[in-house]
Amino acid sequence: MRIYHSLLNAAKFRKVFDFGDREVAHWFPGHMAKGLKQMRASLRKVDCIIEIHDARIPFSGRNPSFQESLDVRPHILLLNKLDLADTSKKQSILKQLDREGVRNVLFTDCLRQRDENVKRIVPLVTELIESGSRFHREEGRSYCLMVIGVPNVGKSSLINAVRRTYLKKGKASKVGGEPGITKAVLTKIQVCERPIIHLLDTPGVLPPRIENIETGMKLALCGTILDHLVGEDVIADYLLFSLNRRERFSYVEKYNLEEPSDDIQHVLKCIAVKLGKTKRVKAITGVGEFIHSSHSVFILVISHKSTLLQLFKI
Repeated sequence: MRIYHSLLNAAKFRKVFDFGDREVAHWFPGHMAKGLKQMRASLRKVDCIIEIHDARIPFSGRNPSFQESLDVRPHILLLNKLDLADTSKKQSILKQLDREGVRNVLFTDCLRQRDENVKRIVPLVTELIESGSRFHREEGRSYCLMVIGVPNVGKSSLINAVRRTYLKKGKASKVGGEPGITKAVLTKIQVCERPIIHLLDTPGVLPPRIENIETGMKLALCGTILDHLVGEDVIADYLLFSLNRRERFSYVEKYNLEEPSDDIQHVLKCIAVKLGKTKRVKAITGVGEFIHSSHSVFILVISHKSTLLQLFKI
């Protein structure tokens, strides 16, 4: 009976997310514009393009500015962060990408110490390069690859993973959980000895304008756009809306809720209690001071980013 009641309430949840008059965040810092310009200028030295994107949003947010680069070089698409994605959708994703003309696709988790698909990158790259033109470059067994993608999809993690796999060496590129860590343009890093392969690390580049607000919100959910540019409360609310719309109610058990909820403030308060992120506060009233219980008044010192990722992994 309780389950029936919960599902009945869930049927009354929002069917459409109200964005109000909010516009999609425009985030195109100077290092992105500079990076895109230098990437185009350096194509003559590049044998193959490795585009890396978030496996959770395989069709959303790929930068169309890269297309002219991909059209003239062998191209591999890596869908990274597989550990956070729904692995049951892999075949349907591959079929859709194939219909769009993207055929060399690998799913990766570059933070794993040993990822089998990371081992497949060098053989696949070698096969693609050797079966095509070297674009008037001198012949030889040394290759140069350019790694491209929007921010925070794992470009630097990929470079470190390939280097760890083939050279048995540690990190060569700085990584982090926020977009915009890599600002240096076209840093050349050797990742393999036989054959000699260098990867060009590039800063993540978003389109100068994201036309679709749904795409913008998906990028924000995956940490591609800085939280404050969109609003942490909006990101959290949109995530809750998306989970409910897909009937993904695992967050109820995970955070000890009584039932699914369409109220983001209620959900965040329950999460704060679950994680012990509450705080007693003092309120000044007209008749003196009153100490509110930490269970009735909350200051959400909870990290929105970690909470979002935990929910999104469900």
